[in-house]
Amino acid sequence: MAAQGNPFTPAQASASGKVILFGEHAVVYGQPALAVPVAQVQATAVVSALSPAQAPERLEAGIWIEARDLRRRYQLSEASPNDPLAAAIRLTLARYPSSAVPASAPPFALALSSTIPIGSGLGSGAAVCTAAVRALGAFLGLSLSSAEVSGLVYETEKLLHGTPSGIDNTVVTFACPVYFVKGQTNETLRVGAPFTVVIGDTGIPALTKESVADVRRLWEEDIPHWEKVFDEVGDLARRAREAIERGNASYLGELMNLNHALLQTMTVSSPDLDRLVHVARSTGALGAKLSGGGRGGNMIALVKPERAEIIANALRTVGARNTIITTVQ
Repeated sequence: MAAQGNPFTPAQASASGKVILFGEHAVVYGQPALAVPVAQVQATAVVSALSPAQAPERLEAGIWIEARDLRRRYQLSEASPNDPLAAAIRLTLARYPSSAVPASAPPFALALSSTIPIGSGLGSGAAVCTAAVRALGAFLGLSLSSAEVSGLVYETEKLLHGTPSGIDNTVVTFACPVYFVKGQTNETLRVGAPFTVVIGDTGIPALTKESVADVRRLWEEDIPHWEKVFDEVGDLARRAREAIERGNASYLGELMNLNHALLQTMTVSSPDLDRLVHVARSTGALGAKLSGGGRGGNMIALVKPERAEIIANALRTVGARNTIITTVQ
């Protein structure tokens, strides 16, 4: 990290959403997972100084958070301890290379907006906090590496998800397909041939923190059994990486179907997710599965490009709140 000069000028940053292709839940237990950014949805943060006349005696009282999509505007000093945006601000301020930041920084507002549905498994929390950290870092005149940003955002993910794997903050901050194993060096996922994915949103909030906790309870009740299940998920993720690198879409689709079946045994699917998965497959998808924490949120379908709109329409017909077509390359 280094100072980059001209601090306290208005700054803006954006971050894309993401989907997990393989490895949900098992990734928490040391198995690999694959995830890719979704540029069609983004979070944006803008940091700008307020008038000196508005400056209070305490720095935190002069920092305003504007969550425009939630129609909320509040002071940092009034934020709850488990507010991830407040945590993102405080963690970034702590990186300022001088203890004089309360005296030198003007009061400012951090305004956030996002097209990423909340609680959908598309990485809304990680994207919003990534945009916030980057915009605030630029406002303070800091140069934060992607690894440093990812580390800060990971701390905010703990407030959202309890025991996060770290995959959301990794793929969002590095903005590229990743092969992720908790605690290991991140690897960029090489895509042998572009492939198309349709994302279908159930419209039901996915409470990742709850589903992660439920899977942990299952694991604690029968560790040998669930370790075997997680091993199977990890094996699918490794085979999926090879399929992606070789451009073998048909085999990748088969692996998606197998991964979904294992997620069903973890009790993290739902009737809505299963219905969308079934419709996608019956309409010609090469494979389909839930994506993310489950119990709601999104499913993904691997499709031939010429079938993408047809499958997206079919998903909306049977209840998908929204669909996104994205190409991974």
